[in-house]
Amino acid sequence: MRKAPLAGRSILIVEDEPLIALDIAEGFRSAGASVLSAHNLQDGLRLAGHPDLSAAVLDFGLRDGEGTALCARLKDRRIPFVLHTGYQHTSEACHAGVLVPKPTAPAELVSTVARLLASEEASP
Repeated sequence: MRKAPLAGRSILIVEDEPLIALDIAEGFRSAGASVLSAHNLQDGLRLAGHPDLSAAVLDFGLRDGEGTALCARLKDRRIPFVLHTGYQHTSEACHAGVLVPKPTAPAELVSTVARLLASEEASP
């Protein structure tokens, strides 16, 4: 039996559109990940400090602000992240992340995060 690609991983999803957040979360759960969800910047910043966090998927343009501080927090913690956004340009703090333009199927986000994590593990 094949192991789920993200089994044992904890993924933060910060998305202010409830249906999009639900679809993304279900995709990650199907891949074996546990999911932390935030629907605004403040909750995202709080959850970005979770001790078991493996990676994150972020909507940059949230209703309560841009995700610059969230990108910086994840970057400081060396947590890989994907920006899932309609924005063409993001701040310098977010350049450590991978940009995946909206709309994107949840399966594509899952495979992108899985590749990021595999790359992190392969790096010295």
